[in-house]
Parts: sequence; C-alpha cells; structure tokens
Amino acid sequence: MLLMTIISWVTMLFGAPSIYDFSFKNMEGQEQAMSAFKGKKILIVNTASKCGFTKQYKELQELHQKYGDKLVIIGFPANNFGNQEAGNNAEIAEFCEANYGVTFLLAEKVDVKGANIHPLFNFLIAQDNPDFKGDIKWNFEKFLINEQGKLIHRYRSAVTPLDPTITLKL
Repeated sequence: MLLMTIISWVTMLFGAPSIYDFSFKNMEGQEQAMSAFKGKKILIVNTASKCGFTKQYKELQELHQKYGDKLVIIGFPANNFGNQEAGNNAEIAEFCEANYGVTFLLAEKVDVKGANIHPLFNFLIAQDNPDFKGDIKWNFEKFLINEQGKLIHRYRSAVTPLDPTITLKL
C-alpha cells in the first residue's frame, strides 16, 4: 500500500512513470537500467527452473538468437509459485546455461507477487493492455514492451515464446 501511495505522489508531481524509470540487478549483481533498452522491444518473463514450463527457456534462447538485434529478452527468476525456483543466483545461471545454453539477459532472483514484489513487476501488472492486468498467476508469464516503452501485450504461461501471437509482433 505504501508503494502505491508513493507511486501516486510521484505521478502527481512528475507524470506517469514509464518502464524506463526502473532498474534491476543482473545475475552478476550489477544494476541494469531499463532505459538502456530504449528503441528496442523488450520481452520480460518470470522464470523458474523446476516448472512444467521450464522448457520455454529453449524457445526464449531461440527468440534471442533470431531477433536479438531488435528484441531484448530478460528472464526474472522467481520462487513465488510452488517453490519451483529455490536455487540461488549462481545455481540458476548454471542451470540455464548448462541445460538451455541461455545467453539472454537474466536478472537476479526477485519476487513477482506478494508483499516483496519487485517494483518493475508492480508497475507491469498495473498497466492497461489489450489482454488483462492484475497479479501474475504462474511462472513464465510474458510482458511484451514496444520500442517506446509501452506494454503492448501480456501473455499467460501457456503461450510459448515462439508462438505467432508473439513473433508476429517482433
């Protein structure tokens, strides 16, 4: 509730926040500003290593290899659903590289729902879009951001990264 109050005050004083106002820590613990991705589409995915959807890492990597010049993929490992991402950051990075050859950007493990939700995800779940808004329901939900930093589509877990509903928008 406090975070929402702060966001309301900031919005009143400075205008609506944009995705470019946020940052996160990458797997190496370095701060990464979202503003570094201006002019590219961004696909944000909450990930987990022990989920029925974990095989989507393979398609995310394929998407990265095919569209990496105009699309930034960011995986955000989260342990919010069924204890399916219990490992630490080093274990997660090793798992992703060893099993799926992941070279796209991975963030440090974050919360994507609940009292400790990462501010970026708190922002994303509140955005109006043609699909739906509200809490993330499970691992591997996806948020597609356009080159101007606006959420253009949100996808539930069952929509795979190479699904035409995603690739036709790239």
